[in-house]
Amino acid sequence: MEIKGMPAVVTGGASGLGEATARALREAAADVAIFDINAGRGEELASEIGALFCSVDVTDEASVDAAFAKARAAQGQERILVNCAGIASGEKTASRDRESGAPVAHRIAAFFRTVNINLVGTFTCIAKSAQGMLTLDPLEDGERGVIINTASVAAEDGQIGQAAYAASKAGVKGMTLPIARDLMGDGIRCNVILPGILATPMLSGLPQNVQDSLAATVPFPKRLGKPQEYANTVLFLIGNGYMNGASVRLDGGLRMAPR
Repeated sequence: MEIKGMPAVVTGGASGLGEATARALREAAADVAIFDINAGRGEELASEIGALFCSVDVTDEASVDAAFAKARAAQGQERILVNCAGIASGEKTASRDRESGAPVAHRIAAFFRTVNINLVGTFTCIAKSAQGMLTLDPLEDGERGVIINTASVAAEDGQIGQAAYAASKAGVKGMTLPIARDLMGDGIRCNVILPGILATPMLSGLPQNVQDSLAATVPFPKRLGKPQEYANTVLFLIGNGYMNGASVRLDGGLRMAPR
């Protein structure tokens, strides 16, 4: 798909991988709508790059509907959806309280929250976007749209304390192929990227020695990945019409150890 002039939605687009993607799509002359819960940062970025900001909570169906309605009214029905909204979490399935030594279970509400944002929120945006894409006339090769999801290498080799996070990201990876199959008859492609250790704001805020230690675990190149490298992968998946139902690891050859 040619990106120039295409309406695009990036969820979680106000920071990190989403911000890099929103910037790259604007540089490629797409009409970008940034979906994010952080209105302050979202409005600032939208103003800077010439995008549209839509305040959205991906766990709230009405909020998602309102954001898509706003974006489509301003820019038209999106042909590109990139799902970057998500949270990281860490908590063991069961452990001992540090002070009392008493056994404690993973907080079930925390597990639900992680899955609800990362997995259910992603699917909600996919279903609503695909519904809109079905109204479009097909382009070359019968293509109507392309959807790109964000999982994580934790979907395949989650670490200690990542049961909730790994489950949510494995769900994103696992649903991508059946979604691609659901939509294949209408010319809508769906792929998923599994990032490794990328220099998002969360990781960049860690002490330098911690960042260096993480970088040393990557086979090659021995550094943190760049958000721009994620964005470049998004552009590739949009532009290559033969990429469908694919899971792409973006990790420098890394396979995560237990901790």
